[in-house]
Amino acid sequence: MRKRMQVKILTDIAKVNADLAGENRLFFKNRGLTVLNFISSPGAGKTTLLEETIKRVNKDIPVGVIEGDIQTARDGERIGALGVPVVQLNTRGACHLDAVMITRAVEELPLEDIRLLFIENVGNLVCPASFDLGEDGKVVILSVPEGSDKVAKYPAAFERANVCILNKIDLLHYTDFDREKFYRDIDMINPEITVFEMSACSGEGMEPWIHWLKKKVLE
Repeated sequence: MRKRMQVKILTDIAKVNADLAGENRLFFKNRGLTVLNFISSPGAGKTTLLEETIKRVNKDIPVGVIEGDIQTARDGERIGALGVPVVQLNTRGACHLDAVMITRAVEELPLEDIRLLFIENVGNLVCPASFDLGEDGKVVILSVPEGSDKVAKYPAAFERANVCILNKIDLLHYTDFDREKFYRDIDMINPEITVFEMSACSGEGMEPWIHWLKKKVLE
């Protein structure tokens, strides 16, 4: 009779990630870095939002970026064209960044010249919400065309975020997005979250977000 193989779980992956995220957080704090983790579905406008944000803050606050994607360096190239330091991370199929990836990526950045570090996570409202990277806060981006029901459908992303950006508000009149339903779900899931409505493409509504960001870094 064949012996049954016994699989022994040697390591709790989630715990290892959490422990390393804690080390990252201390590392960032000791260097005076503010770190924000951007989460959204593909096409919500994360990269455009980062581009427009960097244009508005980089003169006052030096910025660095870690770009996460499954494949290609296209987003990293877009950000690099703005003249800020950027590291591209390709997960080769994994649906999120983790603390190990961030630990390695920051070794490639001139941290002495950076005050604000943006992490653009892989496009996904599920996996990235569950993995702490050592950031100071999560920013979840929802675009109007995605629909007002996404808050209730993907609650973890909104529950764990400090900021929610409702992007592409210039398309409100062309969709059936229910703003009342959106805020009702937000209040139920995370009443402490700060919400900004804007269009990164047109620039409408960007200033309150930029003001919040500068205050966050300089506080």
